[in-house]
Amino acid sequence: MSNGHAPGQADGDAHASTNSDAGSDALPLLSPSIIGVEPLDEFIREVADFIHYHISQRPQDTGGVIEVEAKIGLLKERAGGQRLQLPVLVESIIAPNMMDLRFESNMSARQHQHFNILLNKLKLEKPEMNINYEHLHLIDNFYAPESGRGEKLRVTRDEKTGEVRACMRKIRLGNLDIFCPKRSVDWRISVNMEIPVPPPLGSPTHSRKKDRLSYTHQEFAIDLTQVTATSGPNSKPEILHELEVELRHSDYLLMAAAKRGLPEYSVAEQNAFDELVHAFVNNARILCRNANPATAGDGR
Repeated sequence: MSNGHAPGQADGDAHASTNSDAGSDALPLLSPSIIGVEPLDEFIREVADFIHYHISQRPQDTGGVIEVEAKIGLLKERAGGQRLQLPVLVESIIAPNMMDLRFESNMSARQHQHFNILLNKLKLEKPEMNINYEHLHLIDNFYAPESGRGEKLRVTRDEKTGEVRACMRKIRLGNLDIFCPKRSVDWRISVNMEIPVPPPLGSPTHSRKKDRLSYTHQEFAIDLTQVTATSGPNSKPEILHELEVELRHSDYLLMAAAKRGLPEYSVAEQNAFDELVHAFVNNARILCRNANPATAGDGR
């Protein structure tokens, strides 16, 4: 790991509060501000407002579930393909639809291995965190929609047993891009709906194999996936390495969103949605800050 940490130790840029000269020279306890309260974190509020808006505006008659995920990758200019450069010094949210950008959800094989080692060490060395682990081998087959328009249908099967794990259509509700000038990666938050559909007829338009390491902790899943994608029978397979954080429980997310800020509920219930988003953002930030700079450009 970089930044002086031992290998495998997560870097959260945290600073321990210490005082080696405790006693008469101890620093006074400071008020968080002149009015005694902590100022609102506008970054967290912006992300929470974005997710809450798209949840509130979702189609109500589809019977699907909400998917909220943060993917690690790079923001690139569409014209030249170069990584985005902005005159900012710290992590910044990009206003939607204001720049011609694409998000590349990929990393090098060495970065993929780096995260695998880090997450495995957390599971083995911190049992109190109750991190669960699952190794999945999945195949996604994509089918054109029956109407010829709209999102493709996806059938996901277990590669070993053939069991159908999902048969659905994804509706993309919104993306929010975060540029990280001090890091080797950026990240994107996506809000989608996954709508169950009957098994499609005909042949798939393309497919992908997913070798996925899935780590779950509390309300979150961190998926580290090697994707082998093919666009046709004679096309050369493309291998990608992806990392994403996903909110695990759609029902809890919707319940917390419905109570957000409403005075008839307890303060804890009113704030549950924003607290959930805060932890979600923290997980994405920790992953970004532990993308090993020494291997960031390898294989891109």
